[in-house]
Amino acid sequence: MTNLAHWIGGTAVSPSGGTYFDDLNPIDDSVYSRVPAGTADDVDRAVEEAHRAFLAHRDTPAAIREGWLTKAAAIMERDVAAFTDVLVDEIGSPIAKAGFETRFAIGFLRAAAGVPRRVRGETIPSDTPGRFSMSLRQPVGVVAGITPFNVPLIKGIKQSAMALATGNAFVLLPSEAAPMVAHLLADLWKNAGVPDGLFNVVYGNGAEIGDALTGHPKVSAITFTGSSRVGKHIAQIAARDLKKYTLELGGKSPLVVCADADLDKAVGAALFSIFMYLGLVCLGASRIYVERPIFDKFAEAFAAAPANARAGNLREPTTMLGPIISERQRERVRRHIDDARTKGAEVLAGGEWNGNFCSATVLRGVTPDMTVFAEETFGPVTSLYPFDTIEEALELANDTEYGLSASIFTRDIDKALRFAQQAEAGMVHINAPTLYDEPHVPFGGIKSSGFGREGTEADLDIMTEWKWVTIQSPVDGAGGH
Repeated sequence: MTNLAHWIGGTAVSPSGGTYFDDLNPIDDSVYSRVPAGTADDVDRAVEEAHRAFLAHRDTPAAIREGWLTKAAAIMERDVAAFTDVLVDEIGSPIAKAGFETRFAIGFLRAAAGVPRRVRGETIPSDTPGRFSMSLRQPVGVVAGITPFNVPLIKGIKQSAMALATGNAFVLLPSEAAPMVAHLLADLWKNAGVPDGLFNVVYGNGAEIGDALTGHPKVSAITFTGSSRVGKHIAQIAARDLKKYTLELGGKSPLVVCADADLDKAVGAALFSIFMYLGLVCLGASRIYVERPIFDKFAEAFAAAPANARAGNLREPTTMLGPIISERQRERVRRHIDDARTKGAEVLAGGEWNGNFCSATVLRGVTPDMTVFAEETFGPVTSLYPFDTIEEALELANDTEYGLSASIFTRDIDKALRFAQQAEAGMVHINAPTLYDEPHVPFGGIKSSGFGREGTEADLDIMTEWKWVTIQSPVDGAGGH
């Protein structure tokens, strides 16, 4: 068991309140680490240190910042086993998912290494004779990041790498269920040469200290991944203080299978889309719509597929399902399944528990009065629905408060493009799973699924500010308005 400390100004710091909480291994709820219970004072200290570091290092040359990122990628690649082990033991990631997460994080670091040289403006024609006009991009200052438990390494790297690449300082508040990942990130950036204070970690309960971080007067931008309810609250704080922010929130992502689709590929993609890391992903295809002529055939094949979504030893490459991370989340999954079953839904597969493990669950006959119909389960549960026309499929897919990801399987390119244009989602994939990401793409959703976009290009919008600069030639006079 490891005893953690806040990481503030390049130093391990004990909590000001002197209290700690337990970080549990989700397999058996044994204590994995002891974690500082941060206070508003701890948050204030971290932000003040970040602000001082920002002022001292805001003009660090692009080549040096590029060096931090490339070295961090090399260190993570060298120490990939340590990062993988924490993902397996702390949050219950099967080894295949942990491997994917570490590979993505390394790839993102390498992609972000090119960003410092792309933080540039442009020359602008001026209406005034003799006036040279240009724009600059400058860092905003202190960026606050709040990361989730399900992909803590991906989100921690995405948020912090882009803040550092663009010349900002960063303060991380990680999920209470994934503090050890944040501890590894502090070591990573320290060993990569990032100056003290540019990367800081405060641990604690987000409900208790989240507002102290996002509402701090010296925090200029916020990047958050979590629930839609909390995201809307953060948006109110940001709006009040005119802070920049991005929100990556919940999802109820639809996967549509047309009658002309490659059935085997559609079944495989649907299996991956919802049962990869046991459905604890906001991109999960928790609603699967199948055109009526092939509905029964698809349902039969898909209901049999979870037999291959094995639970068990998390370090076995064939294991797809791990434990549900917390009792709170387990209760949510149980409630959704039991409510659907009680109200008449047919459980085609799964719905069973073995300790903290829930089997891959497929429902049919789900109706609007069932909780699972509209709410995000965030677990290994999906529902099958028939449809008759592409118009109906679009109507059903869009009938949700969420709008993160959507997918369609069809051989008809016109139908596919129509779906891509009309689906109310921030990301649409044709003949591919709903679950997908790359470092440089504009990742994010609409409606209750988020605001703004993540990615090495999109993050420039919140990590930097535009500044317009003009130079008037004395030969031509002052001019202007």
